[in-house]
Amino acid sequence: MKTGTQLLLICLPLLGFAAEIPTPRQELRLDADWRFQLGSPRGASEAKHDDRSWRQIKIPHDWSIEGRVGILEPSGGNGGFFPTGEAWYRRELKIPSAWKGKQVMLRFDGIYMNAELWLDGKKLAYHPYGYTPLLVDLSAEVKPGLTHKIAVRVDNSKQPNTRWYSGSGIYRHAWLVATEPVCVAPWGIATRTLHAEAGRAELEVKTQVINKGKAASQVKITQNLCNAAGESLAENSVELMVPAGEEAGGKQSLVVSNPALWSPESPTLHSLITRVWEGGIKRDEVRTRIGLRTVQTSAERGFELNGKRIALNGGNLHHDNGPLGAAAFDRAEQRKAEMLKAAGFNAVRTSHNPPSPAFLDACDQLGLLVMDEAFDGWEKKKNKQDYGKYFKDWWKRDLEAMVLRDRNHASVVIWSTGNEMFERGSAEGHRIAAELSACIKELDTTRPITAGVNNVPGNWEATDGLFASLDMAGYNYETARHVADHARLPKRTIVLTESYQNEAFANWVACTDFNYVTGDFVWTAVDYLGESGIGRVYQAGETATDHWVSDQFPWHGAACGDIDLTAWRKPSSHYRQIFWDAGEKLYAAVRMPTPSDKPWSLTKWSMPPALPVWSWPHMQGRSLQLEVFSRHPRVRVLLNGKVAGEAETGRAQEFKALLPIKWEPGNLEVLGLGENGEIKERFSLPCSGPTAKLQLQADRTRIKADGQDLSYITVELVDEEGRWQPHLDLPISYTVEGAATIAGIGSGDLTTPESYRDNPRRSSQGRALIVLQSTAKKGKITLRAAAPGLQGAELQLRSE
Repeated sequence: MKTGTQLLLICLPLLGFAAEIPTPRQELRLDADWRFQLGSPRGASEAKHDDRSWRQIKIPHDWSIEGRVGILEPSGGNGGFFPTGEAWYRRELKIPSAWKGKQVMLRFDGIYMNAELWLDGKKLAYHPYGYTPLLVDLSAEVKPGLTHKIAVRVDNSKQPNTRWYSGSGIYRHAWLVATEPVCVAPWGIATRTLHAEAGRAELEVKTQVINKGKAASQVKITQNLCNAAGESLAENSVELMVPAGEEAGGKQSLVVSNPALWSPESPTLHSLITRVWEGGIKRDEVRTRIGLRTVQTSAERGFELNGKRIALNGGNLHHDNGPLGAAAFDRAEQRKAEMLKAAGFNAVRTSHNPPSPAFLDACDQLGLLVMDEAFDGWEKKKNKQDYGKYFKDWWKRDLEAMVLRDRNHASVVIWSTGNEMFERGSAEGHRIAAELSACIKELDTTRPITAGVNNVPGNWEATDGLFASLDMAGYNYETARHVADHARLPKRTIVLTESYQNEAFANWVACTDFNYVTGDFVWTAVDYLGESGIGRVYQAGETATDHWVSDQFPWHGAACGDIDLTAWRKPSSHYRQIFWDAGEKLYAAVRMPTPSDKPWSLTKWSMPPALPVWSWPHMQGRSLQLEVFSRHPRVRVLLNGKVAGEAETGRAQEFKALLPIKWEPGNLEVLGLGENGEIKERFSLPCSGPTAKLQLQADRTRIKADGQDLSYITVELVDEEGRWQPHLDLPISYTVEGAATIAGIGSGDLTTPESYRDNPRRSSQGRALIVLQSTAKKGKITLRAAAPGLQGAELQLRSE
């Protein structure tokens, strides 16, 4: 299993692995056999504490998502009104006898937050930040052949501490790593593509070797770059002396002829095999998955990948996985990247924290460009208990951890040091920005650095001092300033780090027509938990208030995404893909009518709700507003074969049209027309009959029997012909037989008080989502769904 930059050489059964260790480095996942208890049980850190009554779980684990939202929860609207608190995790750790003389490291990829670690009752570590890894050297504490006890306290009780849903607990993987005393240091490999052309690429590799032994060591570092078939493309070696108890670094260059370069269109990955030799004996071996590619930015040429300008068609993305909460299952992280790629995005900003290693792995594989962000704010706090409490003492360690962990990911093309920092217009903020940039450049010079910055009230130019220390100026909602700013500062390279949904076309024009505007990251790509009520739509006549102004309960999430929590793409997503010219050419949806027929009341982050159906029997004889998005120069609407409307949809019309169509039952079809009126494409909106049954569709019907794999099953209410009916919602109950369990149940409704573990759970707009998690057993899985008054549905899957 690959985590960060390092690829496991072997994976053995936990706590019962073989005594013979055939390779120098072992990296074992510690996801099973944890015991969990909410609260503060006395003596929980002690080795002999009796935890037999505690709940047995696997990680990744998020206890907040298991609870119900409540208006009195201290997490408040920013945290989605979810329960938080304090909890403990414990498990046994048996060290094999064969590990005598080994160095042993424990790594947690993410614990939210304020994690404390004990081994056999001895406190070894404290780590406040919830988004960077915790590494603990156990070498002096563990004994080969003995069983030890790990205890982890997680304190997420100090609220509010974030502006979005954080989740609570050990929500990413945990690992046990064993190495020889002489080995590659943690995240000690740094790769840089010096040149990337059609006929030749040059790769620079720096390797940091650590010597925990008692004598100096003369080592040889060999590098072998292989393609996906395992064929060697380039080799090199270097020798160096590593003093006892210290580190030393070596640098090598590898030249590849006719390279396959990494890009969003062709995300070719290579394997870099690093070996450390001492006296002819292999002491370590690490495999790093990399892509050969270069990144450059300038106001004259914009953002360039491998020497070619690319407009960053991006979206912001928080770290939660909807019904799973913060739990970062590998499949859940991969699915997020797949959703973005399928919707036409070529870039993502990890707002506002480092993502999981699994998400970056998926971006590498799929060709999704990443703006990797370290922090939300800096020293000045946005919430009473947020990271600002720890920033001064911890920022350097956490920033270094992000860069060291992520610098070999081909997908990571921009570093971001913060977002809307309260110090942004002050000399103090300018100092911090410079310090953070300098810290990154000590570790990596291959990527530009930015930060998302919004206006200082009445004095935008006060941010110039901050932008002076960045390679790219990140504009949050300040798109309109780009022309004047370019005239004032022609060397400034701009990236739109956040933007409103209703600015989408204008931002595309800016990125298309002006090289110095390198890309646009909409807020947001996907709906998320927390920041309750942002993006909500108000009824006609209601006052639309910003989410931070008023109490938004029972809202527990943000509805401003292109894609909802069930992975359903809203019309705004299709529109974005169409004007990007990233696949789709034609799409249509009906704006949902209000009872008064007056317009919906919107905020800056919301769009009029619309559905791609022609099922509106209550609107007999009344007009509906049909939104049409098209890359064709003209569209024509047919209702039951008769022309009901026609409009131009070129760039001058922003590739869209809004047509009033009087409703009558039947077939509504939109035609995309060419320059000479010829039909290029057809798009139909279904007119469904009465809701009759449930329908199930899985993203995958075969999953791994590893206790971690997931299948996402979409549930729809449909008519007899299988056509979606969005106007009826019912509680749906589920039963599962065989080698899987229910990991979460959800819908697109961000106002329901139901838990994401409730079963039955109500659909929303005729849709729901159930996530199944494999067990460690192979075999058949049967899922059944039932709803009152409807024909149920059954789905067969298999774990293997």
